[in-house]
Order: sequence, then C-alpha cells, then structure tokens
Amino acid sequence: MAKKPDWVKDGPNIVKPIPGPKAEKIVKRDEKVISPSYTRSEPLVGEEGWGVYVRDVDGNVFLDLSSGMFVMNYGYSHPKIVQKVQEQVGKLTHFAGTDFYYEPQVTLAEKLIDITPGDFKKRVYYGNSGAEAVEAAFKCARWHTRRPLMITYKGAFHGRTFGAMSLSSSSSRHQKHFAPLVPGARFMPYPYCYRCPFNQSYPGCDFSCVEYIRDSLAKDTPPTDVAAVITETIQGNGGYITPPPEYYPMIKEMCEENDWLFIVDEIQTGLGRSGKTFAIEHWNIEPDIICMAKALGGGFIPMGAIVAKEEVMDWQRGTHASTFGGNLVACAAAIAGLEVLEKENLDKRAEKLGEFARDRLGEMKEDYKLIGDVRGKGLLIGIELIKNEKTKERATEEQEKLIQTALNKGLIVFPGGRSVIRLAPSLTIEREDLEKGLNIFEESLAEVQKSV
Repeated sequence: MAKKPDWVKDGPNIVKPIPGPKAEKIVKRDEKVISPSYTRSEPLVGEEGWGVYVRDVDGNVFLDLSSGMFVMNYGYSHPKIVQKVQEQVGKLTHFAGTDFYYEPQVTLAEKLIDITPGDFKKRVYYGNSGAEAVEAAFKCARWHTRRPLMITYKGAFHGRTFGAMSLSSSSSRHQKHFAPLVPGARFMPYPYCYRCPFNQSYPGCDFSCVEYIRDSLAKDTPPTDVAAVITETIQGNGGYITPPPEYYPMIKEMCEENDWLFIVDEIQTGLGRSGKTFAIEHWNIEPDIICMAKALGGGFIPMGAIVAKEEVMDWQRGTHASTFGGNLVACAAAIAGLEVLEKENLDKRAEKLGEFARDRLGEMKEDYKLIGDVRGKGLLIGIELIKNEKTKERATEEQEKLIQTALNKGLIVFPGGRSVIRLAPSLTIEREDLEKGLNIFEESLAEVQKSV
C-alpha cells in the first residue's frame, strides 16, 4: 500500500455496530479454533491500516492511540518500511543466521550498538519477541556471573514464557497452575509514587523502596548470589508507572557496589517512544543489558534483541540461539525502521507531542474527578482512574466502560494495571490526529463520569 487510502480521510468513522456482521462471523469462527488464552476483550476485526488509523472488515475506521499494542512506533504501513521489506522478500526470506552469515544481521547489529547508551564494546543477540529477549538476558546474566538470583519488581511484566513469567508479577493469572516457576526471583517494591507501598509522598520521602532492597540483602537475598537487577524502565502493563529522577542512579550504584548486572527491559519504552531513543537515557544510566522488541520489527515482522556489554555476553558457542532470530526480512524491517526513526526525528516528535498530550490531560484532571494521576514520558502516557480522591480507590469498572465507550466512538485505547488507561500512539501521529483522539477521549470520559 504505497498511497494513502481514501478511507483514512474521514477517520475515525463508525458506520456499523461493533461487531458488524462480517466481524461477528469471524469472531464466532475464531472462538471455535483459537486458544482461549489470548487476551482479547473487544470484537474488533482489523483489515487495513495506515498511519494511526485502522479499518475493520465492516468498514469502521478507528484512530489507534495504542499503536497496535505498542508495536507501531512508525505507524501502520509506513511506505519506506514496506518498500524495504518487499525488496528483501523478493531476494531471500530466510537463511539460517545462527549457522551461516548474512550482511543485514551485521548492519542491524552495528546500528543497535550505535544507538544504545554506553560508549563501550557491545554485542547483539537476536530472538523473535520480547519474552525471548528477556529469556536471553536472564540466561546471559546467569552465565556471566555464575550467580542464581535475580532482583525484579512487584508489578513487573516481562513476558509469558517460563523465565520471563518467573520474573513477572503483574497478575496472578499469568502464573496460575504453572508452578513451579524458574527459581531465584526476588521481588522488590517498585517506586509507584502515586500509590507508595510505604505510605510516603514524593518528593520528601526517604526512598523506603530502596532501603527495602538493602534490608532484603541483610535478611534473605545474599548479595553475592545476585546476578542482576532487571526492570522495565517504565512499568508498562502496570500502567506506565514512572520512577522519580533519583531512583535509577541509586539502583545502579547498588549494582556497582555488589557487582550485579543492570538489565533494562525497553520492549515497550524503547526506540523513541519516551522522547529518547531508550527511556533509561532520561536517568543518564548506561545499562549492562538492554532488551528490546515490539517496535524493533517495524510493525511488520516479530523480532526481539538484547544488546549487552561485550564482556557480559561471553557465553560459548551453542549456549543460546534461535532459528529465526535475526531473520532476513525482520532485519530489513528493523533497519528501515531505525532509518525512519532517525530521519523523521521521531524521538523529538514524541517528546513534543507527549508534552502537549499530558498538558491537555492535566486540564482534564482538573475537570473530571475520575482522573487521579497523569504520568509518563513522551508518547507513553498513563491515566489512572479513581473513584475517590482521598482514598484513591481504583475505578476498575469505569476503566472498562471508558475503553468501550471510546471504541464505540472510533478510538482505540488500552488498559493498564487495574484502573489505568494507556495512551501510546504511533510516533508519526500528526498533532491534528492527536487532538482528535484527545477530544474523543474527553467526550468518552464525560459520558462515563456522568453514568457513575
């Protein structure tokens, strides 16, 4: 799809009930054959996409402020990425990159090494997803340090494979009936300042969340047994929970004191999303391992990767590999996407548009008691819904009502945590479309608040 289609011009535009007749038939067929473990909650059946718009099989046009579950940083059907993928498909789609060689893997690795924080020698490992990237980081940390324990966080989500799941704690249903999990995870409180687990307020707190870790080291987490700290730079599934400026420097200092690795999961926050190429740059930290995926494949091909210090990625031949990791088509899409990121200054656009969106949402917060907190960085915005300003009781039912109300008006937003709405549009979004989305969001918010 090289040319902007006509249906985009009138978007969003709901012409039939959701689901429409065609969508309803597909949903019924799906229910008979697809795993019930999928997380679908809305009967939206996509057919075409362009920029920030998606059209379903019944002709409804939606403005997507979730960028395809935080994957489409460069928008749907970006012409430059489409072209590069088509060129690669016409030449060679697969050649076993774990056993032989091809230039796109090397080119992409060089680019990733260049854009990740840290002026030191690095190496790249390719997988097929975010969970695989976390698995690789987990294994790499244990191999390098010969230590069994991993410090991770309450509320974290790193994926649903066994290693990634064992480092996660955002929902008990992710782990139900799957025990025993991979041993060695030590869960620490995340700096969730709006809901501080220690009932303190930032600024002015004494960082009990950091002291809790130090106390744990004295009681039940021997520091000489810890391989690494792994963290989502900004917790995604938990609701875009954003640590204060002092937090990660304190954790990095603790890592250096104890000879731990510092691993950041940038699967959702990376590649321009936060207003920086990687969100950890907001804290001026150079991690030992960075995990990335989602937007890495340009929204075309599943892809994950880790970039680690050369001295850390010291495992032996055959220790870890992936048949399709660094696939030729995936590399073509990723290289093209990074070129778009750089040439279109998408990180700067995300920073500027994110400030505009948070200011507008801050104004809504003054007018609508349902909004308790607005947070995030760049085009990574969390809106926490509450029933009561003093008690901060979570507005869980209202969260679902708001998502459904917005969808019926042609706006796609995504839940987070137990009462958070996540906004994460494509970084290519025009300000006009962002304003349009925020207007629909406010209309939906007003309807929901009126009904409760």
